[in-house]
Amino acid sequence: MTKRTFGGTSRKRKRVSGFRVRMRTHTGRRVIRSRRKRGRTRLAV
Repeated sequence: MTKRTFGGTSRKRKRVSGFRVRMRTHTGRRVIRSRRKRGRTRLAV
């Protein structure tokens, strides 16, 4: 029997750490800003 692997739901991920959620708050916008500064290709999920 194969063991279960941990998996999260994509809906939950989007709701918690998606781009639009980040843009809602001041600190979230700061996160996006710092990630842009670092040169991340993916800013949010």
